[in-house]
Amino acid sequence: MTSRTTICLWYDGTALDAANFYAQTFPDSTVGTICRAPGDYPSGKQGDVLTVEFTVMGIPCLGLNGGPAFSHTEAFSFQVATEDQAETDRLWHAIVDNGGQESACGWCKDKWGLSWQITPRALIAAISDPDRAAAKRAFNAMMEMTRIDIAAIEAARRG
Repeated sequence: MTSRTTICLWYDGTALDAANFYAQTFPDSTVGTICRAPGDYPSGKQGDVLTVEFTVMGIPCLGLNGGPAFSHTEAFSFQVATEDQAETDRLWHAIVDNGGQESACGWCKDKWGLSWQITPRALIAAISDPDRAAAKRAFNAMMEMTRIDIAAIEAARRG
């Protein structure tokens, strides 16, 4: 890795699977160096995948197969700004339909428990509208959604 800062994500033996999924799903995402354990450790054996370097949309990450002691929470998420409904739907369904689960307001979890915010740029523009009444209508519409529907957000913004 060339970056001085890297996001370290803890997995229970599935870091390589997760990294491969992210690389196949998100643009500008790759799987890099795979480090295998030089000896046995509490959650694995010599030769098991210990760490995986990967990028998610250009963000350097390290997947650590640390075992079952810790799991992901909503306190950490990747926010992905999407350009249109097609991209929003593609990413949402890639995550949810691959063993993930829906949440509220554009949030979902992948099958490894990592949270994602699939956020259309149109939503950000709508809830940031200088017309505070329009912003509130868009915000209230978002609060009723799981996957973000851009047309519904824009309709609410217009009133």
